[in-house]
Amino acid sequence: MAPPQGQTQSQHSNPQVLQFLSNVLSQRGPSALPYAEDVKWLIRQHLVSLTDNYPSLRPKTATFTHNDGRTVNLLQADGTVPMSYAGVTYNIPVVIWLMDLYPRHPPCVFVNPTRDMIIKRPHPHVSPSGLVSIPYLHKWVYPSSNLLDLARELSVFFGRDPPLYSQRKPHDSPSNNPSHSHTFTVDSGFSGSVGHPAPRVFPPSPYVGSGRIIPPRANGGTDDPNEVFKRNAINKLVDMVHGDVVGSKKTREAEMEGLFTAQATLRQREEQINYGLKNMLDEKERLEQQLQLVLTNADILEGWLKENEENMSKLGSSNVNADDAFEPCDTLSKQMIEVSASDLAIEDAVYALDKAVQDGVIPFDQYLKFVRLLSREQFFHRATSMKVRAAQMQAHVATMAARTSHYMM
Repeated sequence: MAPPQGQTQSQHSNPQVLQFLSNVLSQRGPSALPYAEDVKWLIRQHLVSLTDNYPSLRPKTATFTHNDGRTVNLLQADGTVPMSYAGVTYNIPVVIWLMDLYPRHPPCVFVNPTRDMIIKRPHPHVSPSGLVSIPYLHKWVYPSSNLLDLARELSVFFGRDPPLYSQRKPHDSPSNNPSHSHTFTVDSGFSGSVGHPAPRVFPPSPYVGSGRIIPPRANGGTDDPNEVFKRNAINKLVDMVHGDVVGSKKTREAEMEGLFTAQATLRQREEQINYGLKNMLDEKERLEQQLQLVLTNADILEGWLKENEENMSKLGSSNVNADDAFEPCDTLSKQMIEVSASDLAIEDAVYALDKAVQDGVIPFDQYLKFVRLLSREQFFHRATSMKVRAAQMQAHVATMAARTSHYMM
């Protein structure tokens, strides 16, 4: 498990915490934790950042039992979260479970009261079983959401309405001693269940046994108006800052969504442009081939015109023999004309013999004799014509190849 480039660990992190997280997250085989490999480093970062800012929350592994009876070994942060109520800081015992799909899905948070504490009923954010439900968990966004911001949100919401009250009278001043870690089994109706934890020492709750909140007194009498005004002003300021942070977060999320949409559109347009460019290159290559063929044919026609200028000048005079106006360009063409003429002449002679035998001009035996002789001669002329045509094709291919290499250069 190697850190991504550009990320370094805080110099103030607890070495024991770092060693513990590195060991449990790098395990392989049946004892490995069920988290995805690509997010284990992010899980480590979240827990380290949480313990650096909230030393009372200690990471460890414990067995989580689902509603269907399945058990799985998961990471948890067990300890206390400080809250400020009526100008006094109290510590609320909580357990933060990192579920199988964390951090793509939110963790599971439980309030973990001691034996002398009772969960307030009803409470807007804590169920009777201790399950915590605050807006930050419902609006969990991967990868921006993290455990440190979750702990801060818990402090804010618990400070507005403390979830626990004590069955014994509170001491004069709250204690800041951290809690001792104990492994226990979870039981709830959310995704697992939290049982009763072992007893541990926690600071007193701002509630008494009757459930009535007892705010701090000044000089053992009535509240000091200045202190009341100060507390109200601080609470108002905290609410305003929290509202601004939530609004800014929503704005940034909307901007990120717009950027992701624009990125997808740009990628689609890039694919369309690449497809069009490929078609244009193919069309260009095809047009270049056609241009090459046209230039070759034009060159052939120009050569033929130059070679036949003399014959064209003769056409202007009178008494010009048509056979002399056109001459074969080579020996093969001359031979092809001769054998084609002989073939057609024999065809005409056979036709004339057919008419003659039908009219009774020549006897039938002479007709057969002449047709046999002419057919034999016609066969040789046609065989010669096929050989000449094949030779002309080879010569034409060689000429085209030579002209193409000339234009390519």
